[in-house]
Amino acid sequence: MQTSIHPNYKEITVTCSCGNSFNTKSALTKDVIHIEVCSQCHPFYSGKQRLVDSAGRVDKFRQKYSSFIKK
Repeated sequence: MQTSIHPNYKEITVTCSCGNSFNTKSALTKDVIHIEVCSQCHPFYSGKQRLVDSAGRVDKFRQKYSSFIKK
C-alpha cells in the first residue's frame, strides 16, 4: 500500500438541528457536521408522521373527480 495517497480517516461529530449528536468516521476535513434531520427527529423513523390536508386538497380532489370515482 502506498503511503500519503489515502485520505485521513478520523472520527467526527454529527449534530442535528433537534439537538441530537453522534460520532461517526469520515474522511472529511471538518471535525463537526451540522445536519437538519436525523433518525431521532425524522417523521418516518420517529413514528410521528402525519398527513397535513392544507386548504382541503383531498376534498377538492374528490369534488373535481367525483364523477370518475366509482362508489
